[in-house]
Amino acid sequence: MAHDIQIVTEAQLKEVVRLDLTAVDVVERAFVALASGKVVMPPILSMDLPEVNGEVDVKTAFIPGFDGFAIKVSPGFFDNPALGFSSLNGLMILFSAKTGLVQSLFLDNGYLTDIRTAAAGAVAARHLAPETVDTAGVIGTGVQARLQMIAAHLVRPFKQVLVHGRDADKAAACATDLACQLGVEAKAVTDPSELVARSQLVVTTTPAREPVLQAEWLHPGLHVTAMGSDQTGKNEIDPAALNAADAYICDNVSQCQVSGELEAAMAAGLWVNKTPAELGEVITGAKTGRAFSEAVTICDLTGTGAQDTAIATHVRQRFGKAGTIIQA
Repeated sequence: MAHDIQIVTEAQLKEVVRLDLTAVDVVERAFVALASGKVVMPPILSMDLPEVNGEVDVKTAFIPGFDGFAIKVSPGFFDNPALGFSSLNGLMILFSAKTGLVQSLFLDNGYLTDIRTAAAGAVAARHLAPETVDTAGVIGTGVQARLQMIAAHLVRPFKQVLVHGRDADKAAACATDLACQLGVEAKAVTDPSELVARSQLVVTTTPAREPVLQAEWLHPGLHVTAMGSDQTGKNEIDPAALNAADAYICDNVSQCQVSGELEAAMAAGLWVNKTPAELGEVITGAKTGRAFSEAVTICDLTGTGAQDTAIATHVRQRFGKAGTIIQA
């Protein structure tokens, strides 16, 4: 028997789906679901492709009670800008949780991944950052650098943002964009230690394989969200910082052990016989996040299939029968 499949393009998605508090709440529910222990979420299928300066990740999760589940394919080919293409692209496929039939094909070119990743950063800031953030800092100058600051501003409306990147011109451009989008003071800084010292909330958004944030830079009342390490070998945060912090929180412990900041800390012998709390456990109150105002907290975001299922299900609900419908 033939059934309808909805096809939605990136342009159509951008008309309807925004990085707003609704998206943040959707992703937060995914973390709460993970904390229940009932989500079926296999390890990430990840391919590192150094010969073409690329990588591909495939993520999925089945969340009981959700109408569908998503499989997300996310290629990153980092020489693409020289060819006139975006570095990141990909798609999400939403299947019925009752029949397994394909319901929707979201040709988002990574847009939904960008939204749910930034929303996860906002969830981390909402539950771990100090109640008052005057200055936020971002290390990195790409799409996520901008989106992470926009998302953080939704839950911690800071007055100033500082930007650091290896390329001073890109850092300046990022600061200019954020000043325009958020209506806050924005500055590019050349010294990342200065950025951390002046900020109460810092997000690292790089593909670094050597730390861009050192343990000795941590200071009372600081929250750090590290979201760039999403594959084996990536490392943005000095492994010693994880022990130095009052709380180190993972989006998913098993993922962070193989592709997050925890991987480097374990390899260095700096994190032994301890299991970090997960963000969902902090949200539900099962584990402690920021225990006191001067605490130092670090959240390690590797990106979960549960977030993809949550955002894809949300999009399906928002669109209804819009888009192109084909029969298969």
